[in-house]
Amino acid sequence: MYFYVRNNKGMIREKIEELRRTLDYHNHKYYVENSPEISDREFDVLMRELQELEAAHPEYADPNSPTARVGSDLTTEFQSVEHRFPMLSLGNTYSLDELHEFIGRIEKELGQTEFVCELKFDGTAISLTYEHGALLRAVTRGDGTRGDDVTANIRTIRTIPLHLQGGDYPDFFEIRGEVLMPYASFDRLNREREENGEPLLANPRNAAAGTLKQQSSAVVAQRGLDCTLYQLAGDDLPCTTHWECMRKASEWGFNVSDKMRICRSQAEIDDYIAFWDEERRKLPFATDGVVIKVNSYTLRRELGFTAKAPRWAVAFKFKAEQALTRLESVDFQVGRTGAITPVANLDPVQLAGTTVKRATLHNAEQIALLDIRVGDMVYVEKGGEIIPKITGVDLAARPADSRPFQYITRCPECGTPLVKYEGESKHYCPNQSHCRPQILGRIIHFIRRKAMDIEGLGEETVELLFENGLLHDIADLYDLRAEQLACLPRLGEKSAENIIRSIRGSVEVPFQRVLFALGIRFVGETTAKYLAAHFRTLDAVMHATREELIEADEVGGKIADAIIDYFADAENLRIIERLRKAGLQTEAAHKALESESLAGKNFVITGRFSGHSRDELKELIEAHGGKNLAAVSANVDFLVAGEKIGPAKLQKATKLGVRLISEEELLAMIASGGTLPVTENASDGNTSAAPPSAQETTDKTDGGNTEQGSLF
Repeated sequence: MYFYVRNNKGMIREKIEELRRTLDYHNHKYYVENSPEISDREFDVLMRELQELEAAHPEYADPNSPTARVGSDLTTEFQSVEHRFPMLSLGNTYSLDELHEFIGRIEKELGQTEFVCELKFDGTAISLTYEHGALLRAVTRGDGTRGDDVTANIRTIRTIPLHLQGGDYPDFFEIRGEVLMPYASFDRLNREREENGEPLLANPRNAAAGTLKQQSSAVVAQRGLDCTLYQLAGDDLPCTTHWECMRKASEWGFNVSDKMRICRSQAEIDDYIAFWDEERRKLPFATDGVVIKVNSYTLRRELGFTAKAPRWAVAFKFKAEQALTRLESVDFQVGRTGAITPVANLDPVQLAGTTVKRATLHNAEQIALLDIRVGDMVYVEKGGEIIPKITGVDLAARPADSRPFQYITRCPECGTPLVKYEGESKHYCPNQSHCRPQILGRIIHFIRRKAMDIEGLGEETVELLFENGLLHDIADLYDLRAEQLACLPRLGEKSAENIIRSIRGSVEVPFQRVLFALGIRFVGETTAKYLAAHFRTLDAVMHATREELIEADEVGGKIADAIIDYFADAENLRIIERLRKAGLQTEAAHKALESESLAGKNFVITGRFSGHSRDELKELIEAHGGKNLAAVSANVDFLVAGEKIGPAKLQKATKLGVRLISEEELLAMIASGGTLPVTENASDGNTSAAPPSAQETTDKTDGGNTEQGSLF
C-alpha cells in the first residue's frame, strides 16, 4: 500500500504531514464547529494510515500528532511546573446587590465601562502554552503559582488544537480555560461504575478533575472530556480587548464559547444573568454562574490585582434550584455487588424542568447526618444538575409525633443480616450466591456487550430463565439447550437457536473481557485489561498476592483486596471451574514471535519506565521468546528495574542473585540476539555487564517528584 513512500524519505515525511493536517482539519470541523465533512469511517481510515506510517517511521515522531488523541498506557508521574503568569482565583458573589457594588466601584474609578459576560463553566482550570503554533505544555491551576504538567492527558481532548490555524498568533502565549465533562460522558461513566460495583461520581466537576489526573492517558481518552477556552495571557497579544482576543482565538482553532456577550450597562449584565439562570439547564455541560470582566486590557492594568484576585473581574454564582416536597417512603435497592442503596419516594415536584418523584439518600450515614424521617418536608436539589438528592429538612414542618428513621439491618430481598466493611459508607448483603438481585445482576453483567457479548438475552429473558429454574449462576448459561428455551413465553425455536449460538460463540471472547465479565468488585473494563496484560493467565491472577496485584497498572489496595476476596470464595471457584470446562478463554492470546533472542529467559518487570509502559515491555519480552513471571524467585533470570521499585522486591532479587537490568539494557539485549551488553568499568578498565546496583536503584526511588495525581 505504501510502496511509493517507502522508497523516498521526502515523500514519506510529506505524506505524514499531509495526513496530520487533514486529520487536524476534520477533527476541528467535527468537535469544535459541529459540522463534519467526512464520515467516521473515512476519518478512521485516515487515522489508521497515519498510525501505520508513524509506526514504520519513528524518526518523524511528533508529540502533537493527531494519533496522540488516543492516549497511551505509558505511566508517568506529573511534574510540578511554575506558571509564567499566575492563575489567580476570581472573587465570588451570590448577591446582585454585591455585583452592582462591584460595577459601581469600577465605573466610579474609570467612568462608563464595557464589560464582557460569559458563562462560568463548572470544571477544572487549565493553562495551555503554545509555541510557534503548536501545543507545548498544559498545566493545572495547582496553587495558582505552580501546577501539574498534564500535557499527555490534554492531548487526548479533541476540542483542544494541537496545531493552530492561520498565522497571526503570537510566537509564544498561554490560553486559559476549563476542562469539562459533558453530562453525556458523566452519565455514561457513572453507568459503567454502577455496573462494576464502583461508587458513583458526585458531579461532572469532580469527574473532570479526577480524570485529568489519571496516570494513563489512554484512560483519559475514553472519558469524553471537553475544553472551553476563555482567557489569553502573554506579552505580545494581537488585540487591545478581551473580546477581540477571544474572537482571534476562535479563528486559530480554539473552542471559545459563543455565549459571550459585550454588556455596556448594569441592566444588560442583569439581563444576561437572568437569561442564563434559566437557559443553562439546556446546555450539555455544567455551569454554576456568570463571569463579568472588564473588556479593555488597558483598563484592566489600571485596576490591577488584590493579593488573591484581579480587581477587574468577578464571578456571580447561581443558586442551586431547590424544591420542597414530602418524603413519602424509602425503598432499598440491592445491587449486583450486594450494595444497599436507599431511595426516597417523594410527592412529585417540579425541579429544573422535570418532575422529580425519587431521589437518592446515598447511605445510612447521610440519612443520620440530615436526620431525615418519613413524612418530613425535604429540600431536593439536582446534584451536578443531574442526580436528584435530598439536601435538607424543613424542621418547622415536622410532625410532633415524628420518629427517627431506622435503617434496615437485613437484606430487603433475602433477609440476610447486612454487613458494613471498613472504609465503606454503604451496607452490603453478603449472601451473593442466594440473593436474587445479586444473582440476576451478575448474569446480566456477564452477558453485556463489553463482557461476553451474548446476544438475545436481555434483562427480561434472564429473569424468565431464572424464574423457570434454568439459570442460577453465570456457568449455567453454558448448560442451556435450545429446546429448553423454545417453549418459554416470548421465545421460540429461532430465538432459542440464536441465543444458544451466541452463548457457544462467546467462548472465543478474549481473556481480558472474560475477567471483566466475572463481575469482581471494582474491576471494570480498563482494570481487567491491565490485569490480563500484567498476569497473562487467570491462574496467575487467582494466586497473586496483594503486593503482586498492586503492581499491575490501575490496581490499588482496594481493588487488590476485592480480587483476593473474590477468589477466596469457594462458590466462585466452582463457577470458574465450570467456565473452564465450557471452554472460556483463561489466558491472554500469544502473538507470533519476532525472534527467539530471549528464549529460555525469565523476566520480572518492576518500577516506572520512561520509554515504555510495563505492559509494552512484557509484550516485547514475549515477542522475542522470553517469559514474564509475576514474582521474584530463584527461577527469574533478570529483574528489569525502573524507578521507584519496591524495596522488598529489590532485597529479594539481591538475596537470590537475580541480575538487575535497565529498560535500555533489555532493548539492547533484544537487538543483540539475547546477549547482555558489556560496559567498561572506569576504575580498572575491565568490561562487565553493569546493571544498576541495589543501592543505586534505591537512591532513584528516594529522589524526584513524589507528588501523586489524585485518582478516584
